[in-house]
Amino acid sequence: MEREVRVRFAPSPTGPLHIGGVRTALYNYLLARKLGGKMLLRIEDTDQNRFVPGAEQYIMDSLRWCGIEIDEGVEQGGPHAPYRQSERKPMYRQYADQLIRDGYAYYAFDTPEELDAMRARLTAAKVASPQYNSITRAQMRNSLTLPEEEVKQLLESGAPYVIRLKVPRKEEIRFNDLIRGWVVVHSSSIDDKVLMKSDGMPTYHLANIVDDHLMEITHVIRGEEWLPSAPLHVLLYRYLGWESTMPQFAHLPLLLKPDGTGKLSKRDGDKLGFPVFPLEFHGKDAETGEPTVSSGYRESGYLPEAFVNFLAFLGWNPGTTQEIFSMQELIDAFSIERVSKSPARFDQNKVRWYNEQYLRAKPDSELAQYLRDALQQQGISTDLPAGQLEQIAGLVKERATFPADLAREAQLFFHRPASYDEQIISKKWNAQVATALTAFAEALPAAQDTTPDGIKALLTQVVEGQGMKLGQVLQALRVAVTGAGAGPDLMHIMSILGPQETAERLRAAVAALAAHAG
Repeated sequence: MEREVRVRFAPSPTGPLHIGGVRTALYNYLLARKLGGKMLLRIEDTDQNRFVPGAEQYIMDSLRWCGIEIDEGVEQGGPHAPYRQSERKPMYRQYADQLIRDGYAYYAFDTPEELDAMRARLTAAKVASPQYNSITRAQMRNSLTLPEEEVKQLLESGAPYVIRLKVPRKEEIRFNDLIRGWVVVHSSSIDDKVLMKSDGMPTYHLANIVDDHLMEITHVIRGEEWLPSAPLHVLLYRYLGWESTMPQFAHLPLLLKPDGTGKLSKRDGDKLGFPVFPLEFHGKDAETGEPTVSSGYRESGYLPEAFVNFLAFLGWNPGTTQEIFSMQELIDAFSIERVSKSPARFDQNKVRWYNEQYLRAKPDSELAQYLRDALQQQGISTDLPAGQLEQIAGLVKERATFPADLAREAQLFFHRPASYDEQIISKKWNAQVATALTAFAEALPAAQDTTPDGIKALLTQVVEGQGMKLGQVLQALRVAVTGAGAGPDLMHIMSILGPQETAERLRAAVAALAAHAG
């Protein structure tokens, strides 16, 4: 019988969730939904020294904002609860003891000073990577080198110890990565990792494997930085007798800085001029303890759909020219085989482009709500006739990248010009133009057709009646109505403003610019 696909996202609550982590969660989610499986969220908080208050909630809020639905987790519960590793502490010890009984792990009683001395000896001997391994363990204080009676006495006396994995000296460890193909690592390059710390807490390596097994995880999709640990995890599955149900591994490519000079890290947030976190995070400086704020995509005006669409393409492509995908379309198109091995370079211009596409595709009614909220925050009354705010939003959206841009572009509808574009005025304003615009202002209040086409027809009629062509007055007209030399379609602007307001703006401009009409 085929196993149900079960994937997990297993972050540590050590600070805000980096967008690389969000991408990992997204790919897990897409695969699970594509194959009709389950998505789990497990909080890996075994390293209590690095625990950051609020980080766990931040992780859950971030995934929720992105539309990544969790089937089992800290909030949802589930058949394999608890989903927080610190609450699972009692269950790990039995597996460490099993590994010791079966000869695959051992007690190590070395003091920090003894470990430092070992590394110093190896460094002096020109060993490139000093480590506790199949060779050096023979010179250390552990249950493999000490007499059995001494080991027993040390354990009974409460002497501090850790439990280490006994990595074989000469063995090839192989596994088939879904993205990279067969990976082969020689055991001589792997150190005897600590599985159980002196405080009784498991390390990531043991807890991760035990939890993935007990939670019946079928696929482990994680960042490339975990690739060196994968052979160790393969050994653990084998030694615990779980090799036949070991999940399939897929190690995602790195996310690079925009210039390609290295991995995009948490520390790059705001230094490079764009967020690296989905939501704004309030924390403390590690050195000074002063409050810090790291910017987030949500607070910077990015839409979650645009953010997710952009992230999906950082390392994956559908094999077509399509770029805009809803979450369901991503699910339908996703394939782990189409994830690249090559690092993906972060492109801030591209995520802005995605935001523009999604923003402009929204119904004008939804954009009007964005606009209303922003204007009200500025103390501007939005008590307008039905549909007028939608008209404004629809007109200015083509000049917007973020929801906040809608309010900036819409200011011309709520404030008459306080100044006029000097460059345009010096070139295009003269007595003849002023006379034509005055005539247009006089004609507007009686206009029967106030649609954009009706306004244009009236303007053409008035201008031609003054012996001029439309092109001679258009730029000056725009400046008179809006104060600026460029902007949304002018006929639509005047249609929304209405004949009375447009006429008053024209009269004000003619009076203000009288000196230029001489």
